[in-house]
Amino acid sequence: MLTALSIKNYALIDDLHVNFKTGLTIITGETGAGKSILLGGLSLILGKRADLSNTKDNSKKCIVETVFDISNYQLESQFKAIEIDYEPETILRREILPSGKSRAFINDTPVNLNTLSALGTHLIDIHSQHQTLELTDNDFQFKIIDALAKNDTNILKYKTQLKAYNTCKTELNQLQLTKSEMLKEHDYNSFLLKELESIDLEATNLETLENEYETLNNIEEIKEELQLSNQLLNAEDIGILSALNQLKQSIQKLTKLSSSYNQLFERITSVAIEIDDLTSEIEHKQIALDINPERLQTVNTKLQAIQNALQKHSVLSIEELIEIQKKLSKKILITETIDNTIETQQNKLTTLKQNLNTIAQTIHAQRKKVIPSLVLQLENIVSDLGMINATFDINVTLENDFFAEGKDRLSFLFSANKGAAFKPLKKVASGGELSRIMLAIKYILSKHIQLPTLMFDEIDTGVSGEISNKIAIMMQQMSKNMQVFTITHLPQIAAKGDTHFKVFKTDTQDKTITDLVKLNTEQRITEIAQMLGGKDLSTSAIAHAKQLLN
Repeated sequence: MLTALSIKNYALIDDLHVNFKTGLTIITGETGAGKSILLGGLSLILGKRADLSNTKDNSKKCIVETVFDISNYQLESQFKAIEIDYEPETILRREILPSGKSRAFINDTPVNLNTLSALGTHLIDIHSQHQTLELTDNDFQFKIIDALAKNDTNILKYKTQLKAYNTCKTELNQLQLTKSEMLKEHDYNSFLLKELESIDLEATNLETLENEYETLNNIEEIKEELQLSNQLLNAEDIGILSALNQLKQSIQKLTKLSSSYNQLFERITSVAIEIDDLTSEIEHKQIALDINPERLQTVNTKLQAIQNALQKHSVLSIEELIEIQKKLSKKILITETIDNTIETQQNKLTTLKQNLNTIAQTIHAQRKKVIPSLVLQLENIVSDLGMINATFDINVTLENDFFAEGKDRLSFLFSANKGAAFKPLKKVASGGELSRIMLAIKYILSKHIQLPTLMFDEIDTGVSGEISNKIAIMMQQMSKNMQVFTITHLPQIAAKGDTHFKVFKTDTQDKTITDLVKLNTEQRITEIAQMLGGKDLSTSAIAHAKQLLN
């Protein structure tokens, strides 16, 4: 419920702050006093585009702020969706800066207008003769029927299943497209995979293979050099080993003459051991060398295959080729098993469709069940509101397609006069008729769901005293379960309020200011008496006002 409203520097309002209570709140005032200004300020909270021309003083900031008690509204999920901390007392604020820029806040958190509007529609509903087009909207009509049918849980289940069904259907379509594309590429991918598998990449070290090729390709020259090296080492008298042994013997003699040569002898001994080991290694390599043209051809062929693969796939290493091989293998496996995947997805889609059909049929049955009661209630209420010949023809037909709210096609038809054909509301109902039908619907809905704060803007225009009295009683009954505001010019309605505010203008030398004041009992009597008989209060008008209030 709306607990407080503050408006600063908006239209004719300088600085207004007012608190509200539960029940039925009446707002009255002379034509032009500024009742529409209040609605304009509230519409900013509902996300209406801001206009700098609406500010009273363009050099100052315009602020509209509302405080709502939302503890009974179950809006925690909405706050979570917009990533704002839920507070039972929620503040919505709109600012228009002197630059013309607009800012919006929910609990002091900056938000965009769409977010403000989305939350605002859960909190306050401004209802006037010019704002009844919602009644002709199919989604709203379903909302009416489903509220009476207690279909909220079923609708939630249906929407969850519908989302899963549509996702599954999209995935199945994508799988079928993928299959078509993969089948086109399957043969080529298989050819590429076989090429890479034939190289045996996992067991191949490119550096080792290249070294083996260089060795096999230059084996004659290598053998010659190794033989020369062996000769240099082992030749008698002039070989390195022979000379080194002589050197070792010579230094060994010196160690016997002086210990200062011991370290030198150890170093020569170490070199001798290393040279001896080197000689053995060279002899081993000589023995290991084997002229093998067949092996050379094999290595050359494999190296050429690797180079061709690197070039074909535009990569630089065997590791990258291995990754490509894995991807090709995965693609081929998917292609070869995609029929099984598609079958699994089709079975899943069939199950989801069966579940959807079951829920949709439950929703349909619940709707069919409550429609006769809805029609009867609507016809009785609008008859009381002066539309004595008005009738409704409401039907739901189960279709094959899945719609957002079920599988039903809704026909919500209206006839205002005897013998007149039933037609859609927007084609045959006048503004006044739509307004009274909307009042009847919200009166019915208020008994079944928690509605936001309702503000009726002179929907009683053009109705008689007796009908206005019935409208007042309806509003009064609605206000027992929710907060209701009504801007009215009829004393019968004004007298039914739990709280009464008056909008008035004050003229000074240089400006006109609109203000809102709460009336006490005596002030209410005077206000209602003036609504009955004009500014010149008569004894009978005052007596009538007291009678209405009592």
